[in-house]
Amino acid sequence: MKIALGSDHGGYHLKEAIKKYLEEKGIECEDFGTNSTESVDYPEFGMKVAEAVVSGKCEKGIVCCGTGIGISISANKVPGVRCAVVSDTFSAQMSKEHNNANVLALGERVIGIGLALKIVDVWLNTEFAGERHQRRIDKITDIEKKYSK
Repeated sequence: MKIALGSDHGGYHLKEAIKKYLEEKGIECEDFGTNSTESVDYPEFGMKVAEAVVSGKCEKGIVCCGTGIGISISANKVPGVRCAVVSDTFSAQMSKEHNNANVLALGERVIGIGLALKIVDVWLNTEFAGERHQRRIDKITDIEKKYSK
């Protein structure tokens, strides 16, 4: 499995902690930046991670900013991305099990590193339940197609 990582300055420290954690677990990562706490614009990094996931370059993505909101909105603009902002382990589980989220968004200013790493673990280890949930994912895809014309 290869994970795309990205953050703005507000999520930089959290992204770095997640990268270290994943590497220690033997999970390959590609870091799309940013590389410091110097102010940058989150849409650039949300888009880079989203494009890596949709293209198949990476299987999943994790993005971080101050709240997780702005960077998730940016990632979700790329057709085929289902990015979920998550602040607890139950939501992490449901975002994969029911929504088949392929990008996870976390807010460095919202949750601590310990909880974030537990969320990442749950999210990576939860499988999509399929069946009735696939029908709903297909409807999301139909909405994307309708507005991508």
